[in-house]
Amino acid sequence: MLDIKFIRENVELIKTNCANRHVKVDIEKLVEFDDKRRGMLKRIEDLRASRNQNSKQKPSEEEIAKMKIVGEGIKALEVEMQTIDAEYLNLLKQIPNLSHPESPIGGEADYKVICESGKPPKFDFVPKDHETLMTSLDLIDFERGAKVSGSKFYFVKNDAVRLNFALLSYGMDIVNKYGYTLMETPDLAKNEILSGTGYNPRGNETAIYSVENTDLSLIATAEITVGGYHANEVLDLSSGPKKYVALSHCFRTEAGSYGQESKGLYRVHQFTKLEMFVFCKPEESEKYHEEILNIEKEICDGLKLNYRVIDIPTGDLGGPAYRKFDLEAWMVMKDGYGEITSTSNCTDYQARRLNIKYKNEQGNNEYVHTLNGTAVVLSRFPLSIVEQYQQADGSVKIPAVLVKYLGKKIIK
Repeated sequence: MLDIKFIRENVELIKTNCANRHVKVDIEKLVEFDDKRRGMLKRIEDLRASRNQNSKQKPSEEEIAKMKIVGEGIKALEVEMQTIDAEYLNLLKQIPNLSHPESPIGGEADYKVICESGKPPKFDFVPKDHETLMTSLDLIDFERGAKVSGSKFYFVKNDAVRLNFALLSYGMDIVNKYGYTLMETPDLAKNEILSGTGYNPRGNETAIYSVENTDLSLIATAEITVGGYHANEVLDLSSGPKKYVALSHCFRTEAGSYGQESKGLYRVHQFTKLEMFVFCKPEESEKYHEEILNIEKEICDGLKLNYRVIDIPTGDLGGPAYRKFDLEAWMVMKDGYGEITSTSNCTDYQARRLNIKYKNEQGNNEYVHTLNGTAVVLSRFPLSIVEQYQQADGSVKIPAVLVKYLGKKIIK
């Protein structure tokens, strides 16, 4: 979340930013609640000071009666304060992060293409989508997945399982060169951690699976668990940032529409992902945002996938993101491009909510900046490989960099 002091001093900037990001929040009401909080805190502190002053000497019966009234007044104000705090925090958490000045202003269609690698494959036959190919090769089973778990769940089979493990090993080897610590995270997190990273674990608009009668939810991404890894800590960043690459399962309730745009593996309820996450000093976050993007590009360049990188417009940014780049691969199923990785610079937005700081050169505690990015996701990466590497006979060539992990050059 943003600093309330910054919001008070830049009300018009915040209003403009919210409008650019298509977020409706009553900023005036937030400031009004903050004024009430400040006034009430002052009254409570004054009453406490009065009570403490009188407790330094033996009170008379009359003074005891007065102090009892003061105590009751403090309790009543504290109860009222809880209601005001809840309203205040609810509004404060709705305000999105600031937007990078170079981020395109607008909605989903107003993205800016940063670069493109390779050209879409040209086939001398009518290409098939990945679901058709993988089903015919006995690599995936959506029908039985739906029977066992419901629509948009699936079984991965035979060489597709080995392809997934090959992609993970390949991704880990690439990211490891850049000094990222490898970890595997829990699949569950406390709701306070989800909320701290900017995910809504409850309510009508949630995309999260919550565990009934607990304060736990299934994670949508390892960004949640790694983001919470250093919650309520003061980090030592004197020797450099803390960089992690985390393996986890990911669960999302919203699998999108059931038309061509969400066919097969493109939108599913469960998948496995290798996620990069960085905690760094504020002045370094743009540098590490570029590093994460370059790692994503290196992974896809090694696979020789045709892709483009787009700068996400303000109206399509998630609440925590200051700036976000998507890497989109060319796909038969879309007859165009579809996202396979993304990377976001969240500045200190998550760190404020999770209370993660570091000591600056002056010895003062300051909020860190957090960044995240996809290394490999085992839904859209196999999708892209199968569709771009398909052959006329329905077989699928394996990218050369994966052959040593998979042990074969073609799936047929």
